[in-house]
Order: sequence, then C-alpha cells, then structure tokens
Amino acid sequence: MVTKYEQIRFLSEALFRRLTGVHKATFEHMKAVLSEQIAKNKKVLGRPSRLSEADQVLMMLEYNREYRTYFHIAQSYQVSEATAFRLITRAENLLLQSGEFSLPGKKALLQSSISYQVVLVDATETRIERPQKNKDATTRLKETTSSENTNDSG
Repeated sequence: MVTKYEQIRFLSEALFRRLTGVHKATFEHMKAVLSEQIAKNKKVLGRPSRLSEADQVLMMLEYNREYRTYFHIAQSYQVSEATAFRLITRAENLLLQSGEFSLPGKKALLQSSISYQVVLVDATETRIERPQKNKDATTRLKETTSSENTNDSG
C-alpha cells in the first residue's frame, strides 16, 4: 500500500507548502520530533500504528489546514474515525509537548520589541427587532374591518 506521504513527497517545495501549509524542512522536523516523542513516551505495549509518523503528521496538518471532519480524513487514510481522532490529537499533543512548535504566550508577545498591528472585525450576530405578533391587535383589526363592511351595506 502506497502511503499518502509517499505520494506527495516528490512535489516541488511550492506545491508541498500549498498542500500542507508548511515547508518540507519544517515537515521533516515535525516528523523527527514526533518520532522522538513517540519513542520517549512509549509505555503501552500494543499494536503499532498502521500509519507512519509522516502520515500521522500529514493527517494532523490536513485536519488543521482544511477543517475536514475526522470521518473524511479516516476514509482518506483507510482507518476508523476513532483512530483518526486519536492519532491527530496525539500528534498535536506530542508536538506541543516538545516545545518546538508552540507559539509564544500573550506576555511574551507583549514584552517583545516587535510591534503588531491588529485589525478587529465585528462579525457577531445582531438581533433584528421585528414587530411582535399580538393576537388582540390582529383580531381588533379584523373586527373593525368587518363592522365597517356591514355598515356600508346596510
């Protein structure tokens, strides 16, 4: 069985980055760190994963970049939905635990000498006030209309 990573590893740097969202060197570094973290945290005996570390990283990047559901990703990699969830969350957690792929916190950003320009877009939903339905008002209108019609004919 040809893995997904074997299918895309010969893409040019630009196409690889377009597909995964990271450079090839970053992908290789993520793969190495994930392999190292898995080896370091290997405590549970059990069946080894059918997917290589490269495919696990690729699966995680697809999930984070394309917002595909676990079901769709599981179908692409021929694993169960639960396995896709487990592998993606494990890869994310292990890469974050390594400390090499986490973003700096708010305090670190505020203390840095780099100035940031922030643009906020208000995309909240606003309630539209509509006239309230009132049974009494509707009935009165009908009564006045029907009484006017009877007065005109009589």
